[in-house]
Amino acid sequence: MMLDGTEDEEKFLAAGIAGLQQNSFYMHRALDSNNLRDALKYSAQMLSELRTSKLSPHKYYELYMRAFDQLRKLEMFFEEEARRGCSIIDLYELVQHAGNILPRLYLLCTVGSVYIKSKEAPAKDVLKDLVEMCRGIQHPVRGLFLRSYLSQVSRDKLPDIGSEYEGDADTVADAVEFVLQNFTEMNKLWVRMQHQGPAREKEKREKERSELRDLVGKNLHVLSQIEGVDLDMYKDVVLPRVLEQVVNCKDELAQFYLMDCIIQVFPDEYHLQTLDVLLGAYPQLQPSVDIKTVLSQLMERLSNYAASSAEVLPEFLQVEAFSKLSNAIGKVIEAQPDMPTVGVVTLYSSLLTFTLHVHPDRLDYADQVLGACVKKLSGRGKIDDNKATKQIVALLSAPLEKYNDIMTALKLSNYPRVMEYLDLPTTKVMATVIIQSIMKNGTHISTSEKVDALFELIKGLIKDSDGVSKDELDEDDFKEEQNSVARLIQMLYNEDPEEMFKIIDTVRKHILTGGPTRLPFTVPPLVFSSLKLVRQLQGQEENPFGDDASTTPKKIFQLLNQTIETLSGVLAQELALQLYLQCAEAANDCDLEPVAYEFFTQAYILYEEEISDSRAQVTAIHLIIGTLQRMHVFGVENRDTLTHKATGYSAKLLKKPDQCRAVYACSHLFWVDDHDNMKDGERVLLCLKRALRIANAAQQMANAARGNTGSVMLFIEILNKYLYFFEKGNLQVTVAAIQGLIELIMNEMQSDATTSDPAADAFLASTMRYIEFQKQKGGTVGEKYEALKVSHAG
Repeated sequence: MMLDGTEDEEKFLAAGIAGLQQNSFYMHRALDSNNLRDALKYSAQMLSELRTSKLSPHKYYELYMRAFDQLRKLEMFFEEEARRGCSIIDLYELVQHAGNILPRLYLLCTVGSVYIKSKEAPAKDVLKDLVEMCRGIQHPVRGLFLRSYLSQVSRDKLPDIGSEYEGDADTVADAVEFVLQNFTEMNKLWVRMQHQGPAREKEKREKERSELRDLVGKNLHVLSQIEGVDLDMYKDVVLPRVLEQVVNCKDELAQFYLMDCIIQVFPDEYHLQTLDVLLGAYPQLQPSVDIKTVLSQLMERLSNYAASSAEVLPEFLQVEAFSKLSNAIGKVIEAQPDMPTVGVVTLYSSLLTFTLHVHPDRLDYADQVLGACVKKLSGRGKIDDNKATKQIVALLSAPLEKYNDIMTALKLSNYPRVMEYLDLPTTKVMATVIIQSIMKNGTHISTSEKVDALFELIKGLIKDSDGVSKDELDEDDFKEEQNSVARLIQMLYNEDPEEMFKIIDTVRKHILTGGPTRLPFTVPPLVFSSLKLVRQLQGQEENPFGDDASTTPKKIFQLLNQTIETLSGVLAQELALQLYLQCAEAANDCDLEPVAYEFFTQAYILYEEEISDSRAQVTAIHLIIGTLQRMHVFGVENRDTLTHKATGYSAKLLKKPDQCRAVYACSHLFWVDDHDNMKDGERVLLCLKRALRIANAAQQMANAARGNTGSVMLFIEILNKYLYFFEKGNLQVTVAAIQGLIELIMNEMQSDATTSDPAADAFLASTMRYIEFQKQKGGTVGEKYEALKVSHAG
């Protein structure tokens, strides 16, 4: 029937257009001279071009539109003739003498339009006659376009309520009957197209049919525009007749398109009141029809209708929309056992959205939807189909978006059961969505039970999954995920110390399953959350807890000791050392000497046994010195032990400059402001002298290795320490010692062996300015500095 070559088709189209134009030229000439017979003769010849079977629907449409334009002009001529007194009934008879049936029926429809306008006969009679006559064309493409033309010319002449063509009783019923009959016949022709031509061209025909679908769908649009089609008529006549045709045609394309049309063109209120009938048709459709899309669109329309006004909500309750939709989905899935997972989840996702819009207060309905989804998913295993997992994420995100509160979602018992069907990547996506929801809404999660339930939901981010190697994870993504978990831990809070301790213990239980790569991210926030609780309890010391109080700083510190220990087992020793020192400082503030000493001991063991990198050792020793300097809880013996260790570590650092800086930093351990029992001027001076010896040794080593002594920066730094303790009142640090050090630096800077160092020059100049400034201050400070002589390098 159809020709293969596109070029051939173009030729046939060009020939058809040429014939049509030639005959339309003669037709116009006849119209201008009021020659009716010639006008009819040439118009029939012009319309004969539409009898071709050699064009695809797309090309046929081009030809049809040209003919349509000419027919509008012919119709205007017929109207003019009628005004001049020509009998329209005679004209209606006359055009029926055309030789070929297709031109005859086009002319008949054109005159019929004028006939109805003239009101010489009831519109319903003319329409009935025309719709019956059109049965004469059974060729699918030609028949569809002919009936489309009939629909076009009659749509403004239907005997509707308020229309000028409204006749006696039941006129609306006649209008509806006419459109329904035309729709039915057009659908039959449209479906028949599928069965014409060889099987190998099936795909091509599907495409062509798809191009023609709007011709059929327009009838439903016309029906929806008829004023007289109220809810009763829609329920009793229109919907049953349309659905009958949809179900009986047994054609996948037609069923999908027409069900979609019904949902789009008729009012939401009608859908709500006829849910039973509409939903009853779904399980009867062909198994291959994409019901999930159509049904989802229906639920989306109804959801939007419910959201449009609170006044319509009682209607939903009245018709029990939720239970009807829920049952329908169950039946549809049963009727289509091969429905892919994405279809099942999409349906329940749409139903949940509908439920959250219409019944936001009924959490049991939302849980019922999730439960039904779990039931239908059971036996399908983990879902790794990309489209299906996206739908599950949409399904699980809906309650979060609606309630802006994970706590409400946690009340849904089936929520975690749905998550179990997700594969690992999607579990992570969903966990991230949940954490983002908590962050965005500042959700307060305040009991250990809720925390436990929440961490079960986000376990995809908390622990390693079996069979997934670390190499498969993108490092940046991993860091972002773990940082979000860390932020979440910081948000968990309860004012009651007992409950807060339970929360900390619950979080600890979950994060310790996280494996070596996660612990460095998740342990620190837990430690600081625990220390926050320690400070809270410490602040309540004025109202001391009874002896039986179960949550005490000591108990929290025990838990922290065990928790931090896990870090040293996963090669995060530097982090563990920092956290031990943080805990030691908190124990100091709580006056718990044994606890603080234990934390320091752990830090020292880590330093000795685990930290071997020289740069890491330098960082660690300065942290140790800084923390120890702030401790006031230790007795003389414990403090001496810890201080002696710290100075010993300092002197054993690999590089001389690092040794020197660490040793002079140790001087602060023997001189603590506001604590007179922790001021030992002699030991301060010993540290400084030792630092000077090391600085000298560093210069000699540089001279031996490179032929010059390098920079004097270390000496200037030590000079600043001398000045600090001199100013603080350490009598062991004398003017003579400082003067000697200044002269040493000046001599060194003038020596040829010293390397020029702009930073050292600037530092020294600044130090000299400071001494001058202190001299000019006057008072006791000025007196102290008066004896110092400042000379400048030449």
